[in-house]
Amino acid sequence: MPAQREWFEKDYYQVLGVASTATDKEITRAYRKLAKQYHPDTNPGSEDRFKEISSAYDVLGDAERRKEYDEVRRLGPLAGGFGRPGGTSGAGGTFRVEDLGDFGDLFGGIFGGSRARRARTPQRGADVEAELHLSFEDAVNGVTTSVNIPTDVRCHTCNGSGAAPGTSTHTCDRCGGNGTLDDNQGLFSLSTICPKCNGKGTVVDTPCTTCHGTGVERRGRQVKVRIPAGVDDGQRIRVKGKGAPGQGAAPPGDLYVVVRVAKHALFGRRGRNLTLSVPVTFPEAALGTTVTVPTLSHSVTLRIPAGTAPGTTLRVRGHGIPASGGKGADKPGDLMVKVDVIVPAKLSEEQRAAVESLALVTEAAPREKLEVSS
Repeated sequence: MPAQREWFEKDYYQVLGVASTATDKEITRAYRKLAKQYHPDTNPGSEDRFKEISSAYDVLGDAERRKEYDEVRRLGPLAGGFGRPGGTSGAGGTFRVEDLGDFGDLFGGIFGGSRARRARTPQRGADVEAELHLSFEDAVNGVTTSVNIPTDVRCHTCNGSGAAPGTSTHTCDRCGGNGTLDDNQGLFSLSTICPKCNGKGTVVDTPCTTCHGTGVERRGRQVKVRIPAGVDDGQRIRVKGKGAPGQGAAPPGDLYVVVRVAKHALFGRRGRNLTLSVPVTFPEAALGTTVTVPTLSHSVTLRIPAGTAPGTTLRVRGHGIPASGGKGADKPGDLMVKVDVIVPAKLSEEQRAAVESLALVTEAAPREKLEVSS
């Protein structure tokens, strides 16, 4: 069982605001509500809270990982405690260092045999994180692509031995090949990693120049991932079973793809809504007009009402981020068009005369409310 330190320290049920007996639907419902509330696009400054919510759902939203998390919390020192019969210690019980997961590293060198027991227990592979850079259009429409994941593989030069070609390893003469040095202290057997072989039990006199004696080298592997339509910048996509390989018959870890979305030349984004700024002249804003504005797929006609003030936002429904499709899909977003009234920096003589004529027939400027009464 891959006991992760964070699992001991964080109560993911509390993060999502649900009971430990909550159903899968209740957990999903709670996550969606919180993710919407704390999404950085709608609530700036909430990035850390949003990541915390996402991390909790990554575990509790998967039945297998949730079961694993519950078991780790039950056996862990912060959840199970010490001195319970049949638990970690006490009358009638057995103290098992491996049940402590990461905390067992603090005691593994004290209680003899724990290292050997843990070595025989297949360990689930580690989770891996990678970044994927997408264009604005690919993020909106969804795409199937590949990410390059660096991973440790057996060195092709020494075939994993760590020794240079033509040489070989030999048994460590200090630990006799055990990898540990034991000191029997009566009730306890003190065990430490052999400093000469670093716990391997063998010594390399002439290290391989490719892997520098480690027996492994770093290589990249391509993993195909499907990015759903409407993915946002910074969103994490989980690809189950594509992380680091597990030990022995243990399952591999998961791959988490962090999406980085490039900016668009015209559009901005707020959640599932697109934003667009459209310039209009003063006469168009005052008298009203009809303009053609672009969307992601085609152009649409938008009516600017007479008397539209600068900065007014008009909504074009259904022309934002498309619906993702499938069960429980989001509705399509809208196109939010901000009206930007352009004031010319220079006027021709004809334009100046027209503006001066307008000023003569325009009512006094509405600044009377700014006057302070005596």
